[in-house]
Amino acid sequence: MPTGVAIRDVREQLFEAAERVLLHDGPSALTSRAVTAEAGCAKGVLHRHFADFDAFLAELVLDRVARIEARAEALRARAGAGAVADHLADALTELFGAVAVAVVGLVTSRDGLRARLREARPTGVPVLTDAADAIAAYLLAERSLGRLAPDADVDVLAPTLIGAAHLLFADRTGPPPEPAAVHRVVATVLAGAATG
Repeated sequence: MPTGVAIRDVREQLFEAAERVLLHDGPSALTSRAVTAEAGCAKGVLHRHFADFDAFLAELVLDRVARIEARAEALRARAGAGAVADHLADALTELFGAVAVAVVGLVTSRDGLRARLREARPTGVPVLTDAADAIAAYLLAERSLGRLAPDADVDVLAPTLIGAAHLLFADRTGPPPEPAAVHRVVATVLAGAATG
Protein backbone atom coordinates (compact mmCIF):
# COMPACT_ATOMS: atom_id res chain seq x y z
CA MET A 1 0.00 0.00 0.00
CA PRO A 2 1.29 3.49 -0.75
CA THR A 3 2.29 5.59 2.20
CA GLY A 4 2.27 9.35 2.59
CA VAL A 5 -1.13 9.74 0.91
CA ALA A 6 -3.62 11.73 2.97
CA ILE A 7 -6.89 9.92 3.66
CA ARG A 8 -9.95 12.06 4.27
CA ASP A 9 -12.31 11.03 7.09
CA VAL A 10 -10.11 8.11 8.10
CA ARG A 11 -12.37 6.89 10.89
CA GLU A 12 -15.47 6.82 8.73
CA GLN A 13 -13.61 5.21 5.84
CA LEU A 14 -12.38 2.45 8.16
CA PHE A 15 -15.84 2.03 9.72
CA GLU A 16 -17.46 1.70 6.30
CA ALA A 17 -14.81 -0.82 5.25
CA ALA A 18 -15.46 -2.85 8.41
CA GLU A 19 -19.19 -2.85 7.65
CA ARG A 20 -18.54 -4.12 4.12
CA VAL A 21 -16.37 -6.95 5.48
CA LEU A 22 -19.07 -7.78 8.05
CA LEU A 23 -21.77 -7.87 5.39
CA HIS A 24 -19.82 -9.93 2.88
CA ASP A 25 -17.90 -12.32 5.11
CA GLY A 26 -19.35 -12.12 8.63
CA PRO A 27 -17.84 -11.34 12.04
CA SER A 28 -15.24 -14.12 11.94
CA ALA A 29 -13.59 -12.54 8.87
CA LEU A 30 -13.25 -9.13 10.50
CA THR A 31 -9.55 -8.50 11.13
CA SER A 32 -7.47 -5.34 11.02
CA ARG A 33 -5.88 -6.58 7.80
CA ALA A 34 -9.29 -7.25 6.20
CA VAL A 35 -10.52 -3.78 7.19
CA THR A 36 -7.47 -1.92 5.90
CA ALA A 37 -7.40 -3.97 2.70
CA GLU A 38 -11.08 -3.16 2.13
CA ALA A 39 -10.42 0.51 2.89
CA GLY A 40 -7.45 0.54 0.51
CA CYS A 41 -4.95 1.78 3.07
CA ALA A 42 -1.91 0.52 4.95
CA LYS A 43 -2.54 -1.53 8.10
CA GLY A 44 -0.67 1.06 10.15
CA VAL A 45 -3.39 3.64 9.42
CA LEU A 46 -5.83 1.80 11.67
CA HIS A 47 -3.28 1.51 14.46
CA ARG A 48 -2.38 5.21 14.25
CA HIS A 49 -5.99 6.13 15.00
CA PHE A 50 -6.96 3.39 17.48
CA ALA A 51 -5.10 1.80 20.40
CA ASP A 52 -5.82 -1.71 19.12
CA PHE A 53 -8.35 -3.60 17.01
CA ASP A 54 -10.85 -4.06 19.85
CA ALA A 55 -10.71 -0.30 20.46
CA PHE A 56 -11.49 0.22 16.76
CA LEU A 57 -14.41 -2.22 16.92
CA ALA A 58 -15.75 -0.60 20.11
CA GLU A 59 -15.67 2.81 18.42
CA LEU A 60 -17.43 1.32 15.39
CA VAL A 61 -20.23 -0.07 17.57
CA LEU A 62 -20.54 3.16 19.59
CA ASP A 63 -20.68 5.18 16.37
CA ARG A 64 -23.53 2.99 15.12
CA VAL A 65 -25.29 3.37 18.50
CA ALA A 66 -25.08 7.15 18.08
CA ARG A 67 -26.92 6.75 14.78
CA ILE A 68 -29.69 4.89 16.61
CA GLU A 69 -29.96 7.75 19.08
CA ALA A 70 -30.39 10.21 16.20
CA ARG A 71 -33.13 8.04 14.68
CA ALA A 72 -34.81 7.84 18.09
CA GLU A 73 -35.36 11.59 18.03
CA ALA A 74 -37.06 11.35 14.65
CA LEU A 75 -39.27 8.50 15.89
CA ARG A 76 -40.32 10.40 19.03
CA ALA A 77 -41.19 13.38 16.84
CA ARG A 78 -43.80 11.21 15.08
CA ALA A 79 -45.74 10.60 18.29
CA GLY A 80 -49.32 11.75 18.04
CA ALA A 81 -49.69 11.48 14.27
CA GLY A 82 -50.14 8.49 11.99
CA ALA A 83 -50.50 4.90 13.07
CA VAL A 84 -48.33 3.72 15.96
CA ALA A 85 -47.84 0.28 14.38
CA ASP A 86 -46.78 1.85 11.08
CA HIS A 87 -44.19 4.04 12.78
CA LEU A 88 -42.79 1.10 14.73
CA ALA A 89 -42.67 -1.23 11.73
CA ASP A 90 -40.81 1.43 9.75
CA ALA A 91 -38.41 2.13 12.62
CA LEU A 92 -37.67 -1.56 13.17
CA THR A 93 -37.09 -2.16 9.46
CA GLU A 94 -34.69 0.78 9.31
CA LEU A 95 -32.98 -0.25 12.54
CA PHE A 96 -32.44 -3.87 11.55
CA GLY A 97 -30.86 -3.22 8.21
CA ALA A 98 -28.13 -5.68 7.37
CA VAL A 99 -25.41 -3.61 9.05
CA ALA A 100 -27.12 -3.54 12.46
CA VAL A 101 -27.71 -7.28 12.40
CA ALA A 102 -24.05 -7.83 11.48
CA VAL A 103 -22.90 -5.48 14.27
CA VAL A 104 -24.98 -7.42 16.81
CA GLY A 105 -23.35 -10.63 15.56
CA LEU A 106 -19.96 -8.99 15.95
CA VAL A 107 -20.66 -7.93 19.54
CA THR A 108 -21.91 -11.36 20.54
CA SER A 109 -18.98 -13.17 18.92
CA ARG A 110 -16.02 -11.22 20.36
CA ASP A 111 -15.29 -11.40 24.07
CA GLY A 112 -12.66 -8.63 23.94
CA LEU A 113 -15.08 -6.28 22.22
CA ARG A 114 -17.84 -6.96 24.75
CA ALA A 115 -15.39 -6.30 27.58
CA ARG A 116 -14.36 -3.01 25.99
CA LEU A 117 -17.98 -1.99 25.43
CA ARG A 118 -18.85 -2.75 29.06
CA GLU A 119 -16.63 0.19 30.01
CA ALA A 120 -18.98 2.56 28.17
CA ARG A 121 -22.22 0.57 28.40
CA PRO A 122 -22.30 -1.67 31.48
CA THR A 123 -25.56 -3.48 30.70
CA GLY A 124 -27.24 -5.10 27.76
CA VAL A 125 -26.10 -5.73 24.21
CA PRO A 126 -25.21 -2.45 22.48
CA VAL A 127 -27.42 -1.72 19.49
CA LEU A 128 -30.22 -3.95 20.83
CA THR A 129 -30.39 -2.24 24.22
CA ASP A 130 -30.16 1.21 22.63
CA ALA A 131 -32.87 0.33 20.13
CA ALA A 132 -35.11 -0.91 22.95
CA ASP A 133 -34.55 2.39 24.78
CA ALA A 134 -35.51 4.32 21.64
CA ILE A 135 -38.66 2.26 21.15
CA ALA A 136 -39.59 2.62 24.83
CA ALA A 137 -39.23 6.41 24.63
CA TYR A 138 -41.51 6.50 21.59
CA LEU A 139 -44.08 4.20 23.22
CA LEU A 140 -44.00 6.34 26.37
CA ALA A 141 -44.73 9.44 24.26
CA GLU A 142 -47.63 7.68 22.56
CA ARG A 143 -48.96 6.47 25.92
CA SER A 144 -48.82 9.99 27.33
CA LEU A 145 -50.87 11.16 24.33
CA GLY A 146 -53.50 8.49 25.02
CA ARG A 147 -52.69 6.46 21.92
CA LEU A 148 -51.69 3.47 24.05
CA ALA A 149 -53.54 2.20 27.11
CA PRO A 150 -52.56 3.96 30.34
CA ASP A 151 -51.34 0.66 31.77
CA ALA A 152 -49.31 -0.29 28.68
CA ASP A 153 -45.94 -1.48 30.02
CA VAL A 154 -43.51 0.17 27.61
CA ASP A 155 -40.55 -1.39 29.44
CA VAL A 156 -41.85 -4.82 28.42
CA LEU A 157 -43.26 -3.90 25.01
CA ALA A 158 -40.03 -2.30 23.74
CA PRO A 159 -37.67 -5.25 24.28
CA THR A 160 -40.38 -7.61 23.07
CA LEU A 161 -40.58 -5.67 19.81
CA ILE A 162 -36.78 -5.59 19.51
CA GLY A 163 -36.44 -9.32 20.17
CA ALA A 164 -39.19 -10.29 17.76
CA ALA A 165 -37.84 -7.99 15.04
CA HIS A 166 -34.29 -9.22 15.55
CA LEU A 167 -35.47 -12.78 14.98
CA LEU A 168 -37.16 -11.70 11.74
CA PHE A 169 -34.04 -9.95 10.46
CA ALA A 170 -31.34 -12.20 11.93
CA ASP A 171 -30.59 -14.16 8.74
CA ARG A 172 -27.96 -11.96 7.12
CA THR A 173 -27.77 -14.18 4.04
CA GLY A 174 -31.43 -14.37 3.08
CA PRO A 175 -33.77 -11.66 1.87
CA PRO A 176 -35.12 -9.28 4.50
CA PRO A 177 -38.61 -10.01 5.80
CA GLU A 178 -41.56 -8.61 3.92
CA PRO A 179 -42.93 -5.34 5.34
CA ALA A 180 -46.23 -7.09 6.05
CA ALA A 181 -44.43 -9.62 8.28
CA VAL A 182 -42.80 -6.84 10.31
CA HIS A 183 -46.10 -5.00 10.61
CA ARG A 184 -47.90 -8.19 11.72
CA VAL A 185 -45.36 -8.73 14.51
CA VAL A 186 -45.70 -5.12 15.69
CA ALA A 187 -49.49 -5.25 15.60
CA THR A 188 -49.51 -8.53 17.53
CA VAL A 189 -47.17 -7.25 20.24
CA LEU A 190 -49.17 -4.03 20.60
CA ALA A 191 -52.60 -5.70 20.49
CA GLY A 192 -53.17 -5.53 24.23
CA ALA A 193 -51.76 -2.02 24.55
CA ALA A 194 -53.70 -0.27 21.79
CA THR A 195 -56.57 2.07 22.57
CA GLY A 196 -59.73 2.31 20.52
